[in-house]
Amino acid sequence: MCSPSAVRALGLEFKSLQEEPVEGFRVKLVNDENLFEWEVAIFGPPNTLYEGGYFKASMKFPPDYPYSPPTLKFLTKVWHPNVYENGDLCISILHPPVDDPQSGELPCERWNPTQNVRTILLSVISLLNEPNTFSPANVDASVMYRKWKESRGKDKEYENIIRYNPHPHCYHVM
Repeated sequence: MCSPSAVRALGLEFKSLQEEPVEGFRVKLVNDENLFEWEVAIFGPPNTLYEGGYFKASMKFPPDYPYSPPTLKFLTKVWHPNVYENGDLCISILHPPVDDPQSGELPCERWNPTQNVRTILLSVISLLNEPNTFSPANVDASVMYRKWKESRGKDKEYENIIRYNPHPHCYHVM
């Protein structure tokens, strides 16, 4: 059962994002009758390897939102250190605020009810710009990204997978 406060919070957030769109992403409801599932369009940030990219994602909210975090899953294939092969995104802000010494994350980096869709999506855009290679979801992408960064862009393998290769794991930036 969805809480009335979750319905209210999601309604206000959705309305705010429609009235005051944020550069870098757009949101819409998958079904006008369901505030708990959104379709997200994320645009690759300027001056990054993902510039010019268009990434579709699904955002699903739990019945007790904003007390529990939503999930975000890319529907477009994305070659990125923090995106699992199935499209699930690994980002601290979407992890429940439990104390987990194994994760390497501080509880303050994790979800809390003051976060919202806007802060989540801005964090995703930031992650496209600067992946977290210390806790990768895609180890191969992480290794390639670090090699690319250490070579100051001279090692083109990571960049080529993102931009040009007809690789099953990548999204082509147009």
